[in-house]
Amino acid sequence: MTPENTAPIVNIVGERVALGPLRRDLLPLYLRWINDFTVTRYLGPGAWRPWTYEAETAWYDRVSRGEGREVVFQIYERATLRPIGTAGLHAIDHRHGTAEFGLLIGERDCWGQGYGTETTRLVLDYGFTALGLHSIMLRVVSANTRAVRAYTRAGFRPIGRWRQAVRLGDRRYDVILMDCLATEFQSPVLAALLDEPASGPGLAPAP
Repeated sequence: MTPENTAPIVNIVGERVALGPLRRDLLPLYLRWINDFTVTRYLGPGAWRPWTYEAETAWYDRVSRGEGREVVFQIYERATLRPIGTAGLHAIDHRHGTAEFGLLIGERDCWGQGYGTETTRLVLDYGFTALGLHSIMLRVVSANTRAVRAYTRAGFRPIGRWRQAVRLGDRRYDVILMDCLATEFQSPVLAALLDEPASGPGLAPAP
């Protein structure tokens, strides 16, 4: 847990957001986000259902083990260090250098502030620079025009459509497929760390 008077741990710091590890003490917040149908309406099939604390805890336990197939970050508003959402890479395939991107901005007052765009760029930076991936893709419901704009600004490009693949109420929408290649992306943060002089001890086994 992170006491209220202690700054949270962050791994990647951008201009407006910072990314760090998920936190067990934020489970009630995660639970509120995932049960807000306005927040989750574009997450796809199965999003509109009540989530219990037990279900959210099971999700947290699975993701936080860090078994290599996915990496999920906590998103903070940099100015306040307020938790505002989560983002990460899923279905990571190190052999082929691929992964799928996912983003959830849970705090509605943070929508339209550019946080999603910067978060997307920072996670792409992590995937390409830290993990050495080559191609990262995402799926977004065509009705979610705000997200499409954010992803495009961050570097994603549309590569196709899965027509009428999502039903919301009595309406059907396309799923837009987008991707970004390492060769098309310029690192905003992490590449600079590679140029810094080495210091401290050498390589050591991971705990």
